[in-house]
Amino acid sequence: MQIETILVPVDFSSHAAQALDHAVGLAKIFGAHVHLLHCYPLTPGSISPYGPIITAEFTQAAQEAATAKLHEWRDKVATEGVEIDEHVTSHFPSEAIARTATEVGADLIVMGTRGLTGLKHVLLGSIAERTIRIAPCPVLTVKAD
Repeated sequence: MQIETILVPVDFSSHAAQALDHAVGLAKIFGAHVHLLHCYPLTPGSISPYGPIITAEFTQAAQEAATAKLHEWRDKVATEGVEIDEHVTSHFPSEAIARTATEVGADLIVMGTRGLTGLKHVLLGSIAERTIRIAPCPVLTVKAD
């Protein structure tokens, strides 16, 4: 299998940093292009009408902060000689990951995994698990140390 394009979803956690390190290593071996993706699933008014409302200004600020942080991660990877692009979206992570993988023609998705436990895991599942189920290409999950 030739790997030319690697998608790395990041949430700026240490788990995501470890996954990115693995992806960069693979990119160097295969001469692959890396795409970073960050999802901030906020949309104006997405909270219950009886609770706080997320304003467009708040959403814009979140997007700007995410983009700035993603630039930092992109620049770090670029210094290692790896071609890299970045993507930011407000869509739900697993669906956005699958969609972006298709759009960029990803041969591999490399992502961190954090184990959810108890009722939260039963009700929601993890982003990694959902991504594995719907991804258009293989998914390599990296367990944090």
